[in-house]
Amino acid sequence: MSISQNLAQVRERIAVAASRAGRRSEEIELMAVSKTFPPERIQEAYEAGLRLFGENRVQEFAGKIESVRSLRDAEFHLIGHLQTNKSAKAAEFFSAVDSVDSLRLAQKLDAAGQHLGKTLKVLIEINVGGEAAKSGLPPESRELDEILLAAPELAYLEFSGLMTVPPFTDDPSEARPYFRKLRELRDQIAARRLAAVGMDTLSMGMSHDFEVAIEEGSTCVRVGTAIFGDMLSG
Repeated sequence: MSISQNLAQVRERIAVAASRAGRRSEEIELMAVSKTFPPERIQEAYEAGLRLFGENRVQEFAGKIESVRSLRDAEFHLIGHLQTNKSAKAAEFFSAVDSVDSLRLAQKLDAAGQHLGKTLKVLIEINVGGEAAKSGLPPESRELDEILLAAPELAYLEFSGLMTVPPFTDDPSEARPYFRKLRELRDQIAARRLAAVGMDTLSMGMSHDFEVAIEEGSTCVRVGTAIFGDMLSG
């Protein structure tokens, strides 16, 4: 099927899941995960109506950026792990980094934003499953608190919420406790009323489990395969 046909199916799935949870589908952003896909496929997705895209690697996106600059109103977020030595390029290429997982990285991004005269939107990545192979801060991490307390000094970062990638299981319902855990952590942080930290965004849910994520409060689902297909393992 074409991207536009896939997109129609994904939007219908979002609407059904939102209705089941007593929510409006308009509350949920759809991010097209365009990692591994060429600019032509991004262009096709853009023409189908998508405006929010997620990329995994700074170096990969560097090879696409000239081809997608003309896509007016398209917004590209870095959703993969970011090494601090690539923070300047990430700040240059992306409008948001959804995978901040250390105070040092936040400070580097803030310095890069200051140099560019640009405010970056950021999400803090939480490793809800405690998986050693995945990035993200443990929910109980002292460094999470350090980032939250340092936020007022990071004037070129706009903290807007949390992101997670739960452990993969064949049964999407098994991700539910992890999504719930992230929502509860978000609510705990929001209750502290930290002036420099917004907690409106919960980025959770991918092609195989986004309906469950929506039922648990996701405000942004990151969908690759269900939109682009798996031709290039997207």
